[in-house]
Order: sequence, then C-alpha cells, then structure tokens
Amino acid sequence: MPVYHRPARSLRVLLFPPNPALALRLGLQPDIEVVPSALARPAVALVEDAASVPGLLAEDPECRVLVLTGSAHPGLREAVLAAGAAGLVLRDGPLEDLADAIRRASRGETVIDPSLTGP
Repeated sequence: MPVYHRPARSLRVLLFPPNPALALRLGLQPDIEVVPSALARPAVALVEDAASVPGLLAEDPECRVLVLTGSAHPGLREAVLAAGAAGLVLRDGPLEDLADAIRRASRGETVIDPSLTGP
C-alpha cells in the first residue's frame, strides 16, 4: 500500500478559534496543513470575527486573513477589508470553495464569496 506524503510546500492554515471538525476536513486537502498556532507561521488564517484581524496581522504581517461568516450583513464586507483581511468567505459553504479561497488568498488575491457581494 502506498504511503501518502504531503507536498513539501503545503499551505499552512491557522483556525482562530480552533475548529477541530473544520481542521480535519481541511487536512484532507493534499496541499493544506492546519497548524495549531501563529508561531507556526501560517500563510493564511481563518477567523470568525473581524475584530481579531488586526491582532493576527500585528503578530505576522505576511499572514493573509480570511473572515468566515454565515451570511452577509450590511457593511460586513467593507468592515472586514478595512480591518486588513484578505477576504470574506462562507463558513458553511462547500469545502472545495473554502480550499480554493485559501489558495487564492495565499497568492495575494482578495477573496470575497460571490454570494456575499450583494445586489
């Protein structure tokens, strides 16, 4: 039976706050590695509150931060981007969409889930 190996350059992702179920699901992606803390120098951090973005960026200015949300609220997109986040993505959307958003953010793109852009 072949042994599975992660690529040497997997994307390090921090979940803040920790979310074991999401960590397990993201960890199944061959190029994504969920790390336990900011000390592991993640390329991307997923947070649930825009207020935590400035603190994470102060710790590691090179880390790209995506804010997870359940739905769009008036002004949320603007607040997230003003806080310095790289984007806004759905918390309960398809895993493939989240993994793609992580990859895009790591390349420097601003990522806003199309369903959150509003009319």
